[in-house]
Amino acid sequence: MSASSVEVTLTKAGRIKVGYPAELLTDDGTHLAVRAAWAGTGVRDFGFVRFEPGDVFTEHYWRDRWYSVKEVRTATGVLKGWYCDVTRPAVLDGDQLTVEDLDLDLWVSADHSEIIRLDEDEFADSGLTERDPQSAARAVQALDELELLAEKGTLTQSLRTTA
Repeated sequence: MSASSVEVTLTKAGRIKVGYPAELLTDDGTHLAVRAAWAGTGVRDFGFVRFEPGDVFTEHYWRDRWYSVKEVRTATGVLKGWYCDVTRPAVLDGDQLTVEDLDLDLWVSADHSEIIRLDEDEFADSGLTERDPQSAARAVQALDELELLAEKGTLTQSLRTTA
């Protein structure tokens, strides 16, 4: 598939969290990969990593998995690590890629020395467990799966792109 443009829209609790243009790299019917510049304004310092203007994200989404994995590099190509979002499976409709964020995240540093579970407090406060216990269970299962893949050093094995 030749590269084309898509609009990535991340939603959270029924609202648009962020939207940005991206280059569609691959779509095999299950796994999609896109590349986009850091969509935030200015620098976002998490303490364990800084996202900055010029950073490039190669983002992997699946139609059958409850997470996405974003490889983060500097403008000069230096790998920072992988930011993993627990989400509902991705939906591509025309040139619109939509993903619903379920609050849980995982950070894996470039050298795998740091594997950090994030936003478990936000997830607990979201009310998803009460509103939709099945989806909440899938979200926790997805975070556990991501953490296990990172600990085993196999997180990146399923990340394939043509570019």
